[in-house]
Amino acid sequence: MADCIVFAKAMADETRQRIMRLLSTEKLCVTEVVERLGGVSQPTVSHHLSVLRDAGLVQVHRRGKQVFYVLDQTAVAECCGELLNTFAPERSLSDN
Repeated sequence: MADCIVFAKAMADETRQRIMRLLSTEKLCVTEVVERLGGVSQPTVSHHLSVLRDAGLVQVHRRGKQVFYVLDQTAVAECCGELLNTFAPERSLSDN
């Protein structure tokens, strides 16, 4: 399970949020993420992907020399659930 403090820090950046949206529906390599974001350099995207990977929010898949990334939706859901339990426990109890 991803650390929820690290998760929150990773989520604090708008570019990382945009990358997570892209990776929520398909596996993409760095070049594809750069193309879809437009205006964000490859080194910047690589840095953001590294932060997301270190936070446990993306899965990495190698295909030959290319590296593909996809959002780990289970990790995102677990962290969101833990944040809900921590900061809105009455809400999470009433939903069950």
